[in-house]
Parts: sequence; structure tokens; C-alpha cells
Amino acid sequence: MIEGLDTDVASAAEIAEHRDEVAAAVREHAGRVARELSLLQGGDYGQESFETDAGTWTLKYEAGDVQYLRFEQGGRETYVVSSKQPPEPAALADALTDYDAFVEAFATYVDSLDGVLDDVETDFPDVESTESVVEERERILSRMRECANQMASELFRYEGTNYGTFETRVDGRRWELKWEDGQASYLRVGGEGGVYLLSQYQPPSATDLRAHVDGFHGFVEAFNEHVRDLSSSLRTVSL
Repeated sequence: MIEGLDTDVASAAEIAEHRDEVAAAVREHAGRVARELSLLQGGDYGQESFETDAGTWTLKYEAGDVQYLRFEQGGRETYVVSSKQPPEPAALADALTDYDAFVEAFATYVDSLDGVLDDVETDFPDVESTESVVEERERILSRMRECANQMASELFRYEGTNYGTFETRVDGRRWELKWEDGQASYLRVGGEGGVYLLSQYQPPSATDLRAHVDGFHGFVEAFNEHVRDLSSSLRTVSL
């Protein structure tokens, strides 16, 4: 037998168990700090660093609970609390000698914010209503949709297909009406990346509507001219 193989192996179970007990106590206490910090910062997740004479403590939290508590000293990092693995016992013991200073630094941080909002003015100006603008926009869009649906119905009847588009240019801008089953699907100005005056998603801004509403008159006139051309072509057919 090789010399030394019959020697008992030292057990680390007791040290590890004690380390786990200490780490659990620190996690519970640091978790309380994390909850207070999340309330103060007003978010579900975040982090803050606190300076002590010995080093820097960084507390990261998520959903009001501690994610990790890191102690940095002389270029060495110790994760006193971590979601991955417990710290090495000696490193934990060394970091905990400064833990009270960390808690005091947190208390100082909280105290520094005490009264910071005392002189904030909360008598804010009245908020201007958009009601009249929205009502006028809806009135104009309702009339535009009525016209677009009528155009779509005529195209549906003439084309004999369930969907299609009518495109033309008005004052150099491309206008496109897409229709489906006799109803307007969308009305777009400017091609791809342009402005949707009518769509199934959201209305245009009042500014965009104002910029293109005059062009809509020209679009309807161009459509009517298109229909007249079709009628004129059919009138030349003899049977």
C-alpha cells in the first residue's frame, strides 16, 4: 500500500454546514436591505454600490429580493450572497468583518435622501384637453373612410376579385388604396414607409392628416377619372 493512503481524510462537512448557516443568515438580512432599496429606487430590479473604509459593497436586487451582494477589497471580489454558489468560508469570514459598515453605509444613503422632496412644487398646470382635436380628426377620417369604402365597393364590383389596389399620383405623391371584399383595408400616401391615413391599427396624427387632406380630394378626382375612362372604353364596344 502506498504510504498515506490509509490516512483518514479530513471532513469539511461541519465547516460547510456552518458556512451555509452563516450565508443563509446574511442572505435573509441582505434581502431586507434589498427590499428597502427597491422601494426607494421604485423599480423591480436594480443595484447600488456603497463605499466603506475597507472596500465597496454592491447590492443587486430583482423583484424586491437580493440577487447578489458583492464585496470588493484590494482587487479581490467576494460574492457574500450569490444565486450561483456559496462563498469560500475564509473569504466569507473576512468580508463579514465589514458587513456592519455596509449596513451603516446603506443607512447613511437612506438618510441622505430624507426630506429631498419636501420643497417640490406639486401645484402643476392644468392639462390641455385633446378632445376637440380628436373629434375633428375623427369627423374627417370618418368621411374619408366613407369615400374610400365607396371606391373599394366600385373596384370590387368592377374587378370581380376579393382584393386589390388602386394606385395613382397626386401632386407627385403616390397614393394607394388597398381594398378587400368591397371595403377599404388601408389608404397610404408616400409608398413604403409613408403615412397611413386609413388603416386597421391607429389613426394618423392631426399634423399628417392636415398635410394630406387636400391631396385626398385629388385622389378621389383621379379615381373618378379612372372610372370615366373605363366607361368610355366600354362605350366603344359594339355587339
